[in-house]
Amino acid sequence: MSEFATVLRDQVDERLKTLVVARRAGLDHEIHLHGARIRDLLDLAARHGVDTGDWVDPAVLDLASPDESIS
Repeated sequence: MSEFATVLRDQVDERLKTLVVARRAGLDHEIHLHGARIRDLLDLAARHGVDTGDWVDPAVLDLASPDESIS
């Protein structure tokens, strides 16, 4: 994995951790912000040809969407 991909992967992992914390605390606004940041990072990776298929479970991002209810 290139250094670029490694840095992106680390940033996604960090955002996933903060997303979990926000979900546990019931902070809907932060959940959506972290979800959006993860999507941005995944989009950036895709634009540079980095395969992110196994980085994030799509269901996690679905739950971080403003249109979905968080339980």
